[in-house]
Amino acid sequence: MKPAGGPDDAAAEAIASLTREVADFPAPGIAFKDLTPVFADAAGLAAVTDALAGAAAGADVVAGVDARGFLLAGAVATRLGLGALAVRKGGKLPPPVLSESYQLEYAQAVLEIPAEGIDLAGRRVVILDDVLATGGTLAAARRLLQRAGAEVVAAAVVLELADMGGRAAVAPLQLVSLRLI
Repeated sequence: MKPAGGPDDAAAEAIASLTREVADFPAPGIAFKDLTPVFADAAGLAAVTDALAGAAAGADVVAGVDARGFLLAGAVATRLGLGALAVRKGGKLPPPVLSESYQLEYAQAVLEIPAEGIDLAGRRVVILDDVLATGGTLAAARRLLQRAGAEVVAAAVVLELADMGGRAAVAPLQLVSLRLI
């Protein structure tokens, strides 16, 4: 699914032209898609932010997944006048935390959010991340936010690696991908 409007075409073009591919990172056999050049380009960041804001319309909060998702969530939240929640890697937050373990395509990982100080009960949340591969990270973020009482209404990513099966792993969650490869 693409966001309505038209900024998605500008975003897809920026993503296609500016993404850097790094072979064998972070492990042999992984072709890492580095979106840093997209985010460092003013027009690229604006196009991606516009498209993701369209996907997050109607949310109460946007949740960005560590670490590139933080950039996206901050930009989109500012554009929409919402708050942004950082879904952190394990061990980065002071206790108490809510944690969720999951399997990446190349490692085991943990996501955390504060267990106190942020009331997510009944709030509509859209999860933002840079790349959807196997879907493990988005699925874990969804479970974590739901345990905190949030209503996770959608997720949006900059780049989806179609052959990795991530879309099936997060189904039936509504998912917007700005570029599918």
